[in-house]
Amino acid sequence: MKKGSQRALVALEDATIFEGTSFGAPGEKTGEVVFNTSMTGYQEILTDPSYKGQIVTMTYPLIGNYGVNEDDVESIKPHVEGFIIREYSPIHSSWRAQGSLGQFLKNYGIVGIEGVDTRALTKHIRTAGAMKAIISTEDMNKDRLIEKAKASPGLIGRDLVKEVTCLAPYPWESRFSDSSRPLFAPRDHRHRVIAMDFGIKHNILRLLASLGCDITVVPANTTADEILSSHPDGILLSNGPGDPEGVPYAIETTRELIGQKPILGICLGHQIVGLALGGRTYKLKFGHHGANHPVKDLIKGKVSITAQNHGFCVDTNSLGEEEIEVTHVNLNDQTMEGMRHRKLPIISIQFHPEASPGPHDAIYLFEDFIQMMEPSTR
Repeated sequence: MKKGSQRALVALEDATIFEGTSFGAPGEKTGEVVFNTSMTGYQEILTDPSYKGQIVTMTYPLIGNYGVNEDDVESIKPHVEGFIIREYSPIHSSWRAQGSLGQFLKNYGIVGIEGVDTRALTKHIRTAGAMKAIISTEDMNKDRLIEKAKASPGLIGRDLVKEVTCLAPYPWESRFSDSSRPLFAPRDHRHRVIAMDFGIKHNILRLLASLGCDITVVPANTTADEILSSHPDGILLSNGPGDPEGVPYAIETTRELIGQKPILGICLGHQIVGLALGGRTYKLKFGHHGANHPVKDLIKGKVSITAQNHGFCVDTNSLGEEEIEVTHVNLNDQTMEGMRHRKLPIISIQFHPEASPGPHDAIYLFEDFIQMMEPSTR
């Protein structure tokens, strides 16, 4: 334990305990503990709304060395329930840095623990599966923490989207001018897009805007009639947290939108498309979280290294082959990573083509969405 540091504990519902010290805000939070294999991009991960309800463990051992800045955020604030790392770098060095990671966590009330054997924790999750956990700097009674972890709500059937969606529609205006972002060359705005906010990442909006889209972001409970009344050229169903079956209102709205306008679904949006088309979803053992997942595009015959963050998956066998074509598969476990409708303008992908963090291999899929909205293809 570092001199003068505050002791902290992580307790899993199966009674496994990991010890560390606090480097973020003091406190206590429950959530599903998962691991992320990204080597960099911790600020984007922390601010990804898809992590609502989860305690994130970073597998890369040294975190915080380049600090934080106002450009590398994917929403207005962090959404993780807790943050677990091996070693925190209190000294940051980057010309873009505006502060330290530790202070960033404290500012937003996020409990952060360092000194944890993250390799052992990751191996345990891979073997036993993602599970409910608690992270605490306040209660050092291990038995009591285990009981709190067991009593926590978990993710299955829970509506976490309502906790991260916007409260009212708003037009997207890019807030950042960071030239290092993988934006397309500027184009004239030609397409009107409605983005359903299930927990949308900013880089999705940045990329669509750079492709010539005027975007209006709407709350997750917006009805199909309200969406169609604005006469959009296309509809985006965004990423978001938790179990897709926990948002039946979004599934019903999507079902009503199918066939009306071109649709692009990303991550949770992909799962909602699958359910709206009559398919099923299931929970993965420990999910896909990281920036190094190989995905094969079965249409183009190419492999992309992708950013991913999901704990649920669409069951390939639950969708009829006459209407639905699987377009992408995960080369690690052969799970579905993308699909398209054979007759209607619908494409959806399970991974994150917008990256941030991660490789930019799959941003071509935004071009595919633009092509679907062209008058000649509708």
